[in-house]
Amino acid sequence: MDQQKTKHRRQLRRRRHVRSHIKGTAERPRLTVFRSSKHIYAQLIDDETGVTLASASSRSKDVQGSLKYGGNIKASQVVGKKLAEAALAKGIKLAAFDRGHYRYHGRVKALADAAREGGLKF
Repeated sequence: MDQQKTKHRRQLRRRRHVRSHIKGTAERPRLTVFRSSKHIYAQLIDDETGVTLASASSRSKDVQGSLKYGGNIKASQVVGKKLAEAALAKGIKLAAFDRGHYRYHGRVKALADAAREGGLKF
């Protein structure tokens, strides 16, 4: 089998395993992370209604102006703080962290730590 297909299947398996334990609600939404090679994205999702409550990314205008590159730990920290600010503005203080198929390491960990510093609890 093609190596890329094998890699993708392993990622899907890990993602399903992590998400099977996490459900987002209006009081405690799911904080999901997507990481590409050049940018990082984070959302707070209410799975009961299927609505994104808040989001932040390294591609947004206010974040992109202060960063040189969106795919490093500094960018992840800025995105985590912006997401926490947006969540607190909407009255969200609790979240369930969904790392997807990524390891809790590097940029994903930096985003989570910055969100915690910004006031989110998970």
